[in-house]
Amino acid sequence: MYESLPIAHLIDKRPLTGRPTMQHRRILNWKDAASCNDNREMKIMPEKKTLKKATKAKRAGKSPSTQAGAFVEEEMEHIRSGKHGAKSSKQAIAIGLSKARRAGVDLPAPKKGKASEATRKKAEQDRKRGQHKTGAKKTSAKRSAGAKRALKREGHSAASHRALSKQAKSAAKRRTTSKRTSSTARKKSSSRK
Repeated sequence: MYESLPIAHLIDKRPLTGRPTMQHRRILNWKDAASCNDNREMKIMPEKKTLKKATKAKRAGKSPSTQAGAFVEEEMEHIRSGKHGAKSSKQAIAIGLSKARRAGVDLPAPKKGKASEATRKKAEQDRKRGQHKTGAKKTSAKRSAGAKRALKREGHSAASHRALSKQAKSAAKRRTTSKRTSSTARKKSSSRK
């Protein structure tokens, strides 16, 4: 029943007696239990395949938003697989963009009026952290665990086909017709080359 228990035991460094602790149960819920580090926290770094995808897009001369798309896809995959949830598609996309900025994608913060001051400040902070790798502060374990617990409580419908379709339509409505058609024309001309 508890196949992953020996792995959890190695991480926890406490003798296994009686019923599994909350720590063991939490680790059993994760598919990649073996990727835990010593301080009993799951790694929240982007996956290697995501970083490769983004790097490939950068080498191909794609825009930062295209490079960030790989991180958003990864986030949707995490929500669908049950790793954690999200309140809405918008939140899931925001998490992916934040990961992208922290991984070094030169994605600018939203313009004034497009997002709240706090969101813009956080995006700029993430971008700076991604551009300068030195002197990065260690993440607070309590804060990280709290954020993970909050996301775990959220639902998984934010990454559903219907929710993403609704999000895409509402985002398209916010753009003018000329902006939508010019971006489509650019895509068509670049695919012909």
